[in-house]
Amino acid sequence: MDAIEVLKTRRLARAFRSEPVPKKTLEDIVDCGRLAATANNLQPWEFVVVTEPALLRKIADITDYGKFIAHAGACVMVLSKDTKYYLEDGSAATENILLAARAHGLGSCWVAGDKKPYASDICRLVGAPSGCRLVSLIPIGYPAETAEPPKRPRSEVLHWERY
Repeated sequence: MDAIEVLKTRRLARAFRSEPVPKKTLEDIVDCGRLAATANNLQPWEFVVVTEPALLRKIADITDYGKFIAHAGACVMVLSKDTKYYLEDGSAATENILLAARAHGLGSCWVAGDKKPYASDICRLVGAPSGCRLVSLIPIGYPAETAEPPKRPRSEVLHWERY
């Protein structure tokens, strides 16, 4: 699948088939996150991949809107050292991971981390060092269904020269 097709067809998945995602595929997906744009090339991110069902359930139980994480084949956590642009850098890595998952024929969903009250609990659960920030949780798996929310038309959002 080419890059433009990936960008135009990526949609969130909150329901997954019960098939494991191959380790090599997960490594490639995380590698795409590692190669994201980063301010001053600091690369403050760290990634934790969870595939163990019991730990996926614990993560799902802690979240408010991520209960479906329990049924994903994996969950990639994007963590970041607390740098000036940790949120921007971590968000760039997150988007790369979402797109890489799509390119591999997998579904994914961005579950909030940074501003959620459970962020520090998730960090402790996976043994992240103090000072690490949870940017996002990304459940990944073979989609059982995908959402097709309507998108605003380009004519509504594209402005030339001025708003």
